[in-house]
Amino acid sequence: MLSDPTQPVVLFALEWCEFCWSVRKMFAEAGIAYRAIDLDSVAYQADNRGGDIRAALRSLIGVPTIPQIFVAGEHIGGATETFDAFNDGSFKVRLAANNIPFNPDMTRDAYSFLPKWLHPR
Repeated sequence: MLSDPTQPVVLFALEWCEFCWSVRKMFAEAGIAYRAIDLDSVAYQADNRGGDIRAALRSLIGVPTIPQIFVAGEHIGGATETFDAFNDGSFKVRLAANNIPFNPDMTRDAYSFLPKWLHPR
């Protein structure tokens, strides 16, 4: 899942998760194509495949939370780490270094994609 060169940006997500929705919205506005692994989707329910992937992911990165984002096989982090990296420019640098297309003119604060019910950071 992490080594497919045709889908170098991977989002491990839950369909119902508002933080996952926020990352998806930011990726859409920034023109970042990605592969979503929705661990709670019907496609991953058989034989607890989604749960097994989540356990393997936790073992790999040591973090239990979702979403988790990878670029070209490298772990970026969850929503907060991804938003921080986008805002400080390091996410765009990583995309460019891996020849992953994106809209460099999208400069909106990544945290603005979070649900409005959240308290400001």
